[in-house]
Amino acid sequence: MGIYVARFENNGEVHWGVVENERIYPLKENFETLKSFLENGITEAKKVASEGDSSLALSDVKLLSPITQQAQIVCQGTNYSAHRAETGLDVKRPSFNLIFTKASSTLAGPGDEIICPPHVELLDYEIEVGLVIGKEITEQLNITKENIHEYVAGIVITNDISARDIQFTHLQWYKGKSYRTFCPTGPFLYLLDKQELPILHNLDITLTVNGEVRQSANTSQLLFKPEETLTELSGLMNFYPGDLIMTGTPGGVAMHLTPQEMEVLQSPAIAFEEKKHTIINQKNLPNYLKAGDLICCEIKSSDDKINLGVLENKVVSS
Repeated sequence: MGIYVARFENNGEVHWGVVENERIYPLKENFETLKSFLENGITEAKKVASEGDSSLALSDVKLLSPITQQAQIVCQGTNYSAHRAETGLDVKRPSFNLIFTKASSTLAGPGDEIICPPHVELLDYEIEVGLVIGKEITEQLNITKENIHEYVAGIVITNDISARDIQFTHLQWYKGKSYRTFCPTGPFLYLLDKQELPILHNLDITLTVNGEVRQSANTSQLLFKPEETLTELSGLMNFYPGDLIMTGTPGGVAMHLTPQEMEVLQSPAIAFEEKKHTIINQKNLPNYLKAGDLICCEIKSSDDKINLGVLENKVVSS
């Protein structure tokens, strides 16, 4: 089995630790970033997992985002058929993988508030499985189910919070998805054993808002699989330990667009005011986030042997 690790704050100091049975076993050495932990701390983490004796109750520490600020955040869009349908797109696998990025300053931890800027009217949620890169990638590679363990260190829950009115009127996904606090992650990073990598294709994903299930799916439904996405991206850009790839969200988001509405929003020939009128009509839909809403995200294997915990965040107005 792999091991659960967490980044946490206790008595004003930030540490890494191994999580077992609602307790956390701190590592002796402090690592400033996820990159430095992955490069220098895994051996100690494995030792602590088998021999650790000094521990703290999880409830007595503040859990932080296990993804740290130096990380690149690379995202896949419309990678589930159900999500494609609700955004007015053809449900079939498209001819290309939709890739975009988020600012690393979006990172927030479990329990942190999601801050909605005052000008954002259409705030949406997107639960996603996050892949954490464990090895530097600087050339085109052929990544397969058999060798993906060499490049993916582990998995984490992520929530791709999105300002739809900015995303679609400005035609800039980066802006609409990159406000501070718009990428909660955690609570745990699960470091996978080589034998466990196939579980990437069979993870149950659930998101609730105020206790109501909004998103429920399984990663078997991903249109572009992790290994083929990594293969493609390796021919495009460099990756480093600690970087994050978000694999796309399933159906059930607040946004619902018809094909005609999506055509208007995506067209560079249509004026800003017409796009704004089209997207603001979304305000009539019931599921957009508002101040006070509590979002809970869970990802686990279908046999429940792997459970990434609960990523829980409340929405507040700035």
